[in-house]
Amino acid sequence: MNIGDEAPAFSLPDTDGREQAPDGVTAVIFTCNHCPYALGWHDRLLQLARDYDDVTFLAINPNDAQRYPADSYEAMRERVESDGGWPMPYLHDESQEVARAYDAKTTPDVFILDADRRLRYRGAPDADHRDDTLNANWLRDALDAVRDGSEPARPETDPVGCSIKWR
Repeated sequence: MNIGDEAPAFSLPDTDGREQAPDGVTAVIFTCNHCPYALGWHDRLLQLARDYDDVTFLAINPNDAQRYPADSYEAMRERVESDGGWPMPYLHDESQEVARAYDAKTTPDVFILDADRRLRYRGAPDADHRDDTLNANWLRDALDAVRDGSEPARPETDPVGCSIKWR
């Protein structure tokens, strides 16, 4: 999928069993429970969801839970519950169809969609999962541009993280 392409539609269950789908400007974040990169960026991504309450944020775990039990649906529910809830739903892509449709590479791999579901940004939240001071600045810049109806100055960065655990 290239910048400007229409992103695939989908609906997946969250940790409460409710179906969730892109709606308006949407951040689709492929992530998981165990990857050090995903964990390093996790708090920054949650803060983005709090800061941009007019944007739909969808965290999606696409990993093979049979080989990686830490990424099971039950482990996802337990994580959200132990965190006291998240400001975005955490979705389970058990079939891995959504991750494949988006050509997700890593956890995390972030896709920003405009209100017409066109891809406007794809890549990492910022330059370093270990540096909280970066504050997911690449995603903030992309979200600000998309919300203002303009093109992000940096529409694509290399996704950095652990590989998706495919079946």
